Amino acid sequence: MKPTRRHLIILMAVALIYQNLGNVEGRTHFHKQKKKGSPVEAPSSQEAVSPSPVEAPSFQEAVSPSPVYPPPVPSDPSGPGDNSSSGCVFDVTSYGAVGDGSTDDTPAFRTAWKAACAVESAVLLVPSGYVFTITSTIFSGPCNRGLVFQVDGVLMPPNGPDCWPKTDSNKQWIVFYRLDDMTFTGTGTIEGNGEKWWELPCKPHRGPGGTTLPGPCDSPALIRFFLSTNLVVSGLRIQNSPQFHMKFDGCQGVLIDKLSISSPKLSPNTDGIHIENTKYVGIYNSVIANGDDCISIGTGCSNVEIDSVTCGPSHGISIGSLGVHNSQACVSNITVRNAMIRDSDNGLRIKTWQGGAGSVSGITFDTIEMDNVRNCIIIDQYYCLTKACRNETSAVYLSGVSYNNIKGTYDVRSPPIHFACSDTVPCTNITMSEVELLPFEGELVDDPFCWNSYGTQETLTIPPIDCLQDGEPESMAEISSYGC
Repeated sequence: MKPTRRHLIILMAVALIYQNLGNVEGRTHFHKQKKKGSPVEAPSSQEAVSPSPVEAPSFQEAVSPSPVYPPPVPSDPSGPGDNSSSGCVFDVTSYGAVGDGSTDDTPAFRTAWKAACAVESAVLLVPSGYVFTITSTIFSGPCNRGLVFQVDGVLMPPNGPDCWPKTDSNKQWIVFYRLDDMTFTGTGTIEGNGEKWWELPCKPHRGPGGTTLPGPCDSPALIRFFLSTNLVVSGLRIQNSPQFHMKFDGCQGVLIDKLSISSPKLSPNTDGIHIENTKYVGIYNSVIANGDDCISIGTGCSNVEIDSVTCGPSHGISIGSLGVHNSQACVSNITVRNAMIRDSDNGLRIKTWQGGAGSVSGITFDTIEMDNVRNCIIIDQYYCLTKACRNETSAVYLSGVSYNNIKGTYDVRSPPIHFACSDTVPCTNITMSEVELLPFEGELVDDPFCWNSYGTQETLTIPPIDCLQDGEPESMAEISSYGC
């Protein structure tokens, strides 16, 4: 009997319990299986254009209870996968979409979504050879399982803030809301038309003389998944977002594979993939070049595996920022391996605000190549966007951060290793092994910075990092109370 996806999830979850959930060594295929189930009534067109999830019930109110068996971290697909479906195909052109690059095709997409949502293993097809324009839209569920949103053509929003409908949210463009077992894929392009948003005078250094002017500055994130489970995103080219390219909020069980994300180096706040309050995530085989973090991990994230990602130019791979406005932040079991980071302002960064609480633990950076990266390895517990941040006595507690086989070149304008930990809450259990960083140009910078940081050098580090203190601080009993 062919195993169902539910059987596979149960078996994989049991196996992961014995593997400590944090470091997934075994590779299992992650293929979609057809499901049996009764049709679910599709949302009305009124529901589909309801207010943005920003105004929807809060995460605490809306999130569903966790399943009995948590999904595993989706494994890196070792084969071509199976994105085909024998279900019905709902071509948006059959619902009135024109695809000439100027006509508003939003009504056709909403109607096609409503029809596809009600059918098991349906494919909503955005065909090749067309350029479709739609306005800010929420594609909401629940829908029948196995739904595939397949973009083979070009899909884009209106061109800039002047063309954005005044009644639409200017914080997001496409939102997938309350969905389970959905795939977002295709051979096409999501074009964000972000240039006019980047040039707003309120954006960093867009005002006269390199200043930033006051005023409303909301810009839409391109694609957002909200309160959804068992998601697959693969194959697409996503480019030139006005703000974040792709966000996952309150999701569980996410597989991201073979994405191309790109925007200019100086485009502001254009993070490639941002996750928060999201668990069991695998990000694989993707190339990201943009004007901010290529991958950013916010609070509430755990069991995340990032493998075979090329990043840059960008601001690197970041955990944080965490603890803003004295909030609690909890992040655990994050693994980044087999990554290339090039021509970036930062490499591997953990950033927290003073005054926060909670913890970051179980972080592994393994086999990372750096090419002309400034701030290759950085922990910054004094993160601040202005010069007016006050010193605080509390902090997010960092412990169990491992750097192994980190090699390459750095920009000599900054020391390649920088551990700035809280005055009152030291970083502990930092492990350094096979870290070899040399200047891209110029002379070796041999004065890495450490402040209140404790750990172990398992091998000689280049440059030497003698400032890392051995053992543990005397106040460990007090520090343990900071954990999540």
